[in-house]
This record gives sequence, C-alpha cells and structure tokens, in this order.
Amino acid sequence: MRLNRYLSVSGYSSRRRGEEVIRAGRVSVNGEVIVDPAHDVVPGRDRVLLDGCLLEASGTRRYLLLNKPTGVIVSRIDTHGRITVSDLLGKAGEGVFPVGRLDANTSGALLLTDDGDLAYRLTHPSFGVEKVYRAVVRGRVTLDDVRKIEMGIVLDDGPTAPASLRVLGRDRETSSVELTLHQGRKRQVRRMLDRIGHPVITLERISFGGITAEGMPSGAYRPLTDEEVKCLKAAVFH
Repeated sequence: MRLNRYLSVSGYSSRRRGEEVIRAGRVSVNGEVIVDPAHDVVPGRDRVLLDGCLLEASGTRRYLLLNKPTGVIVSRIDTHGRITVSDLLGKAGEGVFPVGRLDANTSGALLLTDDGDLAYRLTHPSFGVEKVYRAVVRGRVTLDDVRKIEMGIVLDDGPTAPASLRVLGRDRETSSVELTLHQGRKRQVRRMLDRIGHPVITLERISFGGITAEGMPSGAYRPLTDEEVKCLKAAVFH
C-alpha cells in the first residue's frame, strides 16, 4: 500500500493532505523519515508514525462527538502544557483525529474520526457542511447587522459566504445570537461578529453537519449512532 493511502486508511487525512505531510518530513516508517508519498508500506508489519504518533490502518471506522469545554486545545499534544482533546478522551481518542478545529475559547460540538475521506469532505468548503454557533456578544444586534451577515462580510482574507444570524435575546449591553454558516475559516465567527461591531464574549458550536452536542455535559463524549454517520455521509457523498 502506498504511504499516502495508508495515511488515509488510518483516518488521518485525505490522500492529498497525506502527501503534504509526508513531503514535509512529518512521517516515518520503521524509524526512517519518508518524504515519498508513493513509498510502499505493509499494514500490520511496518510501523508508521506521524509527528511521533503511531498510525494503524483499520477496516473499522470510529466516529466520536465531544462536547469540548473552553480552554481545551484541539491538538494531540501542547508544548505549553495546556489540556488537550487527547487528554480528555484518553484511550478512547487513540487513532482518531479532530474534524476541523475549534479555538481554545470556543466550546461545543467537535467530531473526531479515523475516517480520513469523510473528514476531508466535511471540512472542505466546496461541500458547504452546516455549522451552527451560539454566541453572547457586546452591544445590541440590530436588523441591519443581521442583513450584513446574510449578505456576507468582507474580512482580511476575503468575503465570507452569506450566513444566517438570528437574535435570541438582548439586554442593555449584550445580545445572544445564533449563527449558521457553511464555511470553516479560521476564527470566522469571531471575526464576522467583530467586523459588524459586536465582539464575542462567549461562543459555542451547538452542531456540526446536524450532529448536536446539546444535552451533553461539558467534556463528555460519545460514539455517533449509525444514523448520525449515515446523515454525515449523505451530506458529502453525492
């Protein structure tokens, strides 16, 4: 099996992303760094490591949902000693990788899987997978603010796609809102709300591709149901 396909089968990534990390020198086979994506490996015999972590090819896919608390890093290891997703999951997290990212100060629904092809499609902008966030922001959100979000916001890295903004409540100094979007750019929700004059105080992703973490205690995780997995696949495999 070619090394880039092995990374995909192990659940790390699509083959294209696998080629990138291999060429970057992040993958070793039996202790030797390999930079050729076409390098042949034998599952079950060769020892393949990515960034020092063992990757194993498996025919049985795993799909987890974590209700990520604030302050937790979406990473396998953190050089600053902060709590990571891997710390929360323990052995249950071995071999699975986060689908996309949530920044440390954002809580809520985080999918993890060893299904590299599905993860790639769920995060690729061309598939437009729905993500729903709830935020408390500074200031009173107006109808004009809603319209701006619905038309798309121009950020430093280009305009956003139209999104949906719903006001859940207001008081004198803050507003509670729900934002639905189909992109996944870095810190996109925070940057969009900040651009219209409403900096985020708290932010939670309540669903990803229709899979919700509502009702789950903070820090809890569970396997996805067969029906949930079917729904995710139906959204991106046409």
